[in-house]
Amino acid sequence: MTKKQEFIIAWIELKGQKFEIPVKPDLAFKFREGEKVSISEVLWADTIFKDVKKGLKASPDSLRKAFGTEDIEKIAEKILKEGQIQLTEEERKKMIEAKRKQIINYIVKNTIDPKSGKPIPEQRIENALDQVRFNIDPFKGAEAQALEAVKKLSILMPIKVAKALLEITIPSEYASRAYKEIQRIGEVKKANWGSDGSLKVELEIPAGAQIEVIDKVQSLAKGQANISVKVV
Repeated sequence: MTKKQEFIIAWIELKGQKFEIPVKPDLAFKFREGEKVSISEVLWADTIFKDVKKGLKASPDSLRKAFGTEDIEKIAEKILKEGQIQLTEEERKKMIEAKRKQIINYIVKNTIDPKSGKPIPEQRIENALDQVRFNIDPFKGAEAQALEAVKKLSILMPIKVAKALLEITIPSEYASRAYKEIQRIGEVKKANWGSDGSLKVELEIPAGAQIEVIDKVQSLAKGQANISVKVV
């Protein structure tokens, strides 16, 4: 890592104090988006600062009080996930445009015109987003923003999120751990535990997320889940 490498500052305020870390822009944003990037790669320097520009380091005591630890990587992870990241205007525009494409892609894949039952053309979605002046947050997840956008778009056009109902059966040795994750990735309509500890779940998800969700469940169950699509 060279000293000429550019960095930006991520920060958080806790216990009345500000804590800063210098980070590599591209990797910091990838980490924030949930991509698999190690904290050690994201950090430009293995130090937590009070003020990066002045070179003032945070004291071990202040770190323990604010974060409950002195572990630099754990602290940096919290700052990146819950704090703020400095952006130049150009970087912000790039992030907003990338997020806009993700939102549009999600809407196109997961919504239909309820009158015709057909998908809505991408260009129509783009034009409608402009009409309702939908504000895009570069740091917020694309799916959450897409669902917010659908509510606003429904004022202008007939649109609804298409749903799929999955029936999932998971063997007992994976059921407990898998159930915790399944509750995060969709709406559990029914859940029944078998006498042998196995789990049978009806899970409602956006129709366009079927492949992703099925892959996730099979990963949790080591490929031994039985999954069928009941309703689309």
